[in-house]
Amino acid sequence: MPAPTAYLDPTVDAGKLFVARAFTGSLVMLNLLRFKVTADYSKTPELAPNRRISGAEAFDLYIRHTLPFLTESGGDLFFLGAGGPFLIGPAAERWDMAMLVRQASVASFLAFARDDGYLAGLGHRTAALEDSRLLPLSETAIPW
Repeated sequence: MPAPTAYLDPTVDAGKLFVARAFTGSLVMLNLLRFKVTADYSKTPELAPNRRISGAEAFDLYIRHTLPFLTESGGDLFFLGAGGPFLIGPAAERWDMAMLVRQASVASFLAFARDDGYLAGLGHRTAALEDSRLLPLSETAIPW
């Protein structure tokens, strides 16, 4: 049986669909994150700490690196929470953490995602994650 597909980066097609959605105003990014037991810095050894660390610890390094670039771009990390078993959902599926990030606009998100300073620390995320999901959300008015 082949190993399940891990989703760590957007595909070109997904990026095109994201832009084509033509969000107006702010958007929220729902992140579901599954960490590696031990962080794997083989793709970015220059970022590796001087000792072995967990995927969760590597993701903490990613967050610490990322926050200044996120806030400078008009973004806000407004929720970070520990995961666990689903109340509704597949019993075998697990997510270690959920994160909600608000961006002022698609343009500010894209500027953040292309920032060379931000990209310099992206290897912490890659080292940390076994799998992830990223769902862009637009606010909907509550009809009552």
